[in-house]
Amino acid sequence: MTARLRRLAPRTLRGRLSLAALTTAALLMTVLTVVFNVMMDRHLRHQADDELRDRAAAVASTVDTRGPRVHVLDTPDDEVLDANVWVYDGRSLIEKPPSATSGGTLTQAAGQLTGDRRQLCETAGTQGRPVRLCSQHLVADQAVTVVTALDLAPYRGSARTLLLGSLILDASMLVCMYALTRLSIGRALRPVQTMTDQAAQPGAVASAERFGTADHPAELARLGASLDSLLDRIRGALRHERQLTGELSHELRTPLTRIVMELDWWRARPRTDAETRATHEVIAEAARSMRTICDTLLNEARENTRNPAAVRTSTEVARVLERLLRDVDRPGGPKTALETDATAASVGVGSPLLERIVSPLLANAVRYARSCVTVSVRSAPGAVTIHITDDGPGVPPAFLPDLFQPGRRADSADGHDGAGLGLPLARRLARAVDGEVTHDPAHTPGARFTVSLPAG
Repeated sequence: MTARLRRLAPRTLRGRLSLAALTTAALLMTVLTVVFNVMMDRHLRHQADDELRDRAAAVASTVDTRGPRVHVLDTPDDEVLDANVWVYDGRSLIEKPPSATSGGTLTQAAGQLTGDRRQLCETAGTQGRPVRLCSQHLVADQAVTVVTALDLAPYRGSARTLLLGSLILDASMLVCMYALTRLSIGRALRPVQTMTDQAAQPGAVASAERFGTADHPAELARLGASLDSLLDRIRGALRHERQLTGELSHELRTPLTRIVMELDWWRARPRTDAETRATHEVIAEAARSMRTICDTLLNEARENTRNPAAVRTSTEVARVLERLLRDVDRPGGPKTALETDATAASVGVGSPLLERIVSPLLANAVRYARSCVTVSVRSAPGAVTIHITDDGPGVPPAFLPDLFQPGRRADSADGHDGAGLGLPLARRLARAVDGEVTHDPAHTPGARFTVSLPAG
């Protein structure tokens, strides 16, 4: 039964709200109609009783109780007064309507009302028609009772007419109310349909158009603000995904190039066993570097690097920098030098993350330097700073505002390979561990970048 009712229930919100409003209104109108008709029925009954009492009072004025016997005086309106009137002296019937019989239903009902000294009224039925009878006692020392009767058919007809009219009025009001409710709810939910259509568009996430809160009720304004916030989060997640993909591609390019170069060199001519083993070691080292790069960037993408318990490990700066300088040191390339003081021993980040922060800066310095690259490590209160300096052409002043923007390069036709992702990646990873990467525009000649990280 419940499942059947669920299938019959409207599937749209407008239909359900309209049905709920219709049901509530129908229950309310039913209660009001019942109360109204009960009150009207009682009012008509009281009206009939008042008419019977007035008639009994008129008949009582024609009853003569001064002599030893009670008798009814003749009056000009005797036929009107005698209609449906019974007069009793005690239990003896001294006057009755001409059409009534002594053993009739109404006469018996009238006789039963003479036994009580109070004014009583009751309803009797004769030939399927309800009749109202009321008794009135004239004097206290003599048991003279006047009983009057009134046909209730006109009153009942009026009550049925009122009931039918109220039912028709209720039905008309329910139909009009249902139509107006559906129209009002439809107009109120029109912004929701607009939001639904807008959210279903293929380019909703990338579009600059938003649901907004203007000209909307408070509930829909909150819904629009929530949807806007959701779209912003989705857009941020997609942007972060694209950024992560670009950063992985950027960082994996160098070890992949080493692998390709080693394989090309090994296949160029037959190699000795020692040369083959050396090639294998280079390829294995490049593969390990690729795995470290992937693990570091993916962990940072999962925000593991924002957990102090996970990132505040101790790493010897000099050892990591020496290994990085050996990797970038090439015959015929610029000379590299490492300068460090005794107090700058370690930083509070992991070795893989330190490599990923410093590697892009060091690669750029070696790429653009004319003759030398200097890496210096200095200690500061609670931090360690790493300065990477080269004697190249430096950063053009016009490009400084876009220096750390992803995908931007000062000169894409300078003959150097790059995607413009190294510097933004270095800064993002440094900021993830409460560090910073900055550029010194006042340094000349060449360029100078500074990495500031928490001390270990």
